[in-house]
Amino acid sequence: MTNLAQDLSKIIKGDVIEDSDTLTQFSHDASLFEIKPQVVVFPKDEEDVEALVSYVAKNKKNNPELSLTGRSAGTDMSGGAIGDSIVVSFMKYFNETPTVSGNVVTCQSGVYYRDLEVETLKQNLIFPSYPASRELCAMGGIFNNNSGGEKSLQYGKTEKYVKRVRAVLADGKAYDIKALDEKGLKAKIKKGDFEGNIYKRMFDLVDSNYEILQKAKPDVSKNSAGYYLWNVYDKETKIFDLTKLWVGAQGTLGLFLEGNLELVPVHKHREMLIIFLHDMSHLGQIINEVLELKPESFESYDDNTLKLALRYFPEFAKQLGPLGMVEAGLAFFPAFFDLFTGRKLPKLVLQVDFTSDDVSEVEDKVKKLREKLKPLHPQTQIAEDSAEKRYWLVRRESFNLLRKKIRDKHTAPFIDDFDIKPEYISEVIPQVTDILSKHPEFIFTVAGHVGDGNFHIIPLVDITKPKVRELIPQIANEVYSIIIKYKGSITAEHNDGLIRTPYLKQMYGEKVVNLFSETKDIFDPQGIFNPHKKVDGSLDYAMKHVRVSW
Repeated sequence: MTNLAQDLSKIIKGDVIEDSDTLTQFSHDASLFEIKPQVVVFPKDEEDVEALVSYVAKNKKNNPELSLTGRSAGTDMSGGAIGDSIVVSFMKYFNETPTVSGNVVTCQSGVYYRDLEVETLKQNLIFPSYPASRELCAMGGIFNNNSGGEKSLQYGKTEKYVKRVRAVLADGKAYDIKALDEKGLKAKIKKGDFEGNIYKRMFDLVDSNYEILQKAKPDVSKNSAGYYLWNVYDKETKIFDLTKLWVGAQGTLGLFLEGNLELVPVHKHREMLIIFLHDMSHLGQIINEVLELKPESFESYDDNTLKLALRYFPEFAKQLGPLGMVEAGLAFFPAFFDLFTGRKLPKLVLQVDFTSDDVSEVEDKVKKLREKLKPLHPQTQIAEDSAEKRYWLVRRESFNLLRKKIRDKHTAPFIDDFDIKPEYISEVIPQVTDILSKHPEFIFTVAGHVGDGNFHIIPLVDITKPKVRELIPQIANEVYSIIIKYKGSITAEHNDGLIRTPYLKQMYGEKVVNLFSETKDIFDPQGIFNPHKKVDGSLDYAMKHVRVSW
C-alpha cells in the first residue's frame, strides 16, 4: 500500500482502493479521455468526506499534486469525473433511498436517477430534468452538471429545481447552501468565518460586475458552460442564491453530498407525433409550427442514428420484452424495407410529445399540428402508447450502442452538445456537418433536443490514429467559432470538463473568464477540487490524455 493510501485509510471509515483494476476502471468516464488516479476512495459518511478535504488542505503545500475529484456514476462525457490524484466515489455508500416530502425530494449524490424516479412516481411526481442516460446516471452528476434533457423544453434545467445543496467546502466542513434574502445574506457575512467570507466575496464579485455578467449570459434556453454568475443575485428581489452557482460547477467548488429538488406532477395523458423528413428544406418552418403548440418535448435524430437502431435491432428490441419486440418490428418494418431495398431513409426523424391532464387538449394539438404541416408534405405518424417507448429507446440509447457496437471505431464526444436558437438550426447544422464531412476519418450521428436548438453530434473515429487526434481540436475550433457567431453555447448539458474548458475564453472573453477564476479562488484557494475543469484547463493537457485504446 502506498503512503497516500495508508494515510487515507487511517482517517476514514470507508474504503481506500488502489489495485490496478480499480484504478483502470476509474481512469475513464464516458468521455474520450483517460487519467489514472493514485487512489480511489469510497467515503462512508459526511465525516469521511470532511476528513478527506481536511487531509488534502493540510498536505497540499508539501504535495501540490494532491487533489480530490468527486464522482458518481461516471457517465460524464466531458472528462469531468476523472483525475490524477484522489477520486472520491459516492456510489457505494451515499445511496440512501430518497425521501419525498410534499413536492420536494431529498437525495444523496450516489443515488441512481432511475431509483429516485421510483420513489417520486409513488407520489405521481417526477424530477423533469433528467438526461438521456437516465438509466445509468446518478444524482451527483445531475446536480454538478446542471443536467437537462428531453423535458427541458417545457420544464427547464436542473438549476430551476434545486432548493438546497449540502457540500463539503475547502475548509473541510459541510454546509447547507440555500437561497438567501437580504437579511439572511447579511447574517451570513456577519459571521466572518470561512463560509461568511465566501458569501461576502461572492456578493462583491457579482454586484460589482453585475452588468458585465448579465451581458455575458448566453442567449439560448440551455447552457452548461462556465460558472453561472449571472444567476446568483437578483437585484429586484434581493435574493442571493449560491445554489445557482453550485449547480453545473462540476465539482470544482467542493464535494456534493446531498440536495433537495423540487418535483412536478406527471400529466395523465400524452400523445406523440413522429415526423419523417426526407429533405431539410422546410425544417425551419416545421420547427416554428411545432413550438407554437408548446409540446413537452421535441426531439430529433438523423438517418445515421436510425441505421444504427436497425443494424442492432435485437439489442433495442430485447429491452422491450417479447410483445414489445413484435410491436417494434412492426413499427420499424417500413424502415427495414427501405434499408434493404436501397431506398433512402428519412434524413431526420422528429418526435413531438404533447402532454396534458385533459385528453382532448392533447388530441387537439396533434390534429392541429398535422393540419399545419400538410402544405409542407412531410410524412407523419401518431405513436400510440406502446409505440412511444420504442421511439424513445432509439433516441435515448443510441449513444450507448455507439460505444458498445462499433468495433473498429470509438465514440469521440468533443462537439457533442452545442446549443443555438431554434431559428438558426437550418443554417447552423449544415455548416457543422459540412466541416465533419471534409474529413473521411470521421463518421457521425446527429441527435438532439431540436425544440431547444440543442444538438448532440457524436463522431465515430479510430482514436489510435495520430491524424484523428490532430483533427479533434481543429474541428472543435471551427465548430465553436460557428456556434459563437450565432451567440450560442458550446455546451448545453454536458458541461466543460477537460474538453471544453480551453474554449471558454473564446465563448465569453477574457474579462468574464477572469471572473470565473476569481470565483474558483474564493471557494477553493488551494485548488483542491477537480483541477483542469472550468478554470486552468489547457488544450495541451486535454489532448495529452486522449485515450489511445478502448
